[in-house]
Amino acid sequence: MNRLNIANGRVEMVHGSGGRAMAELIDQLFAQAFDNEWLAQGNDQAQFTLPPGRVVMATDSHVVSPLFFPGGDIGSLSVHGTINDVAMSGARPCYLSAGFILEEGFPLADLKRIVDSMASASKEAGVPIVTGDTKVVERGKGDGVFINTTGIGVVPEGLNLSGDRAQPGDAILLSGTIGDHGVTILSLRESLGFEADIQSDSQSLNRLVAAMVEVVPEIRCMRDPTRGGLANTLNELAKQSGVGMQLFEKQIPVREPVRAACEFLGLDPLYVANEGKLIAICPQEKAEQLLKAMRAQPQGREAAIIGRVVEDSHHFVQMETVFGGNRMVDWLNGEQLPRIC
Repeated sequence: MNRLNIANGRVEMVHGSGGRAMAELIDQLFAQAFDNEWLAQGNDQAQFTLPPGRVVMATDSHVVSPLFFPGGDIGSLSVHGTINDVAMSGARPCYLSAGFILEEGFPLADLKRIVDSMASASKEAGVPIVTGDTKVVERGKGDGVFINTTGIGVVPEGLNLSGDRAQPGDAILLSGTIGDHGVTILSLRESLGFEADIQSDSQSLNRLVAAMVEVVPEIRCMRDPTRGGLANTLNELAKQSGVGMQLFEKQIPVREPVRAACEFLGLDPLYVANEGKLIAICPQEKAEQLLKAMRAQPQGREAAIIGRVVEDSHHFVQMETVFGGNRMVDWLNGEQLPRIC
């Protein structure tokens, strides 16, 4: 078997042909990086046993541009994003699959960097990549690399988190600062020079979630505010639960460089994407207990109670501003920044 020229080689159409070259790519790049007992079975599927509970599955395709950015890359992002989607149900994420669409001519050195980043993120989260797929498309038809990841997890008995369970009087909590990821991506695309002060918040939240549900199993729902940011996510939850929401601007954490960048660009941080934050809604009497549990974890040190759920037949999300006024926080019309995840 030939050795891949990682330093100077490029993806070729033959790497997707199903023959020797494809076997070399899989064995020397993917299998070495993701090495685990399930992947080593060498089958077209992974066989595993799940612990007792309700099974949760989530899938996500990742098309971020640029592929590499301060705080992460498309590889780590593809792991974090799917793990977080599974974890928002209160589940323990157990296994991942990974599907790659590679463009002819993509540097093997960049592909190795992405794969190594995925492997590191997977190991750090304790969620192995156990099966996958690779396809190669002609030059000019793939923009480098697209990655699909699917995750499977299990919700323990007694937990029931869902977006339709928020009730008037509940507290709204946020695990940390908003807007970091979206502003990082925009800064790189437009060469605005913000990246020295700002980096993506991309991270896995499964350990934070596990700590939260252990302390407060009465949590109504959780959601990660990715595309559309905090504003769109809360509008989704308000509609799903048939309630309104009242936010307090002074309690919503935003890093000063992100705030300044948003002001410069004419963006609202409430609508900017995040990749390592979560929203949690819980009974008011459990809010301080939950906040303490969140702040005890590395991923929740800057957590805050940012608002409350209210009765509202129109399902509006409103915010008390730092000046004491009140404004609507409506759905985003259009897209502030495409291809951020």
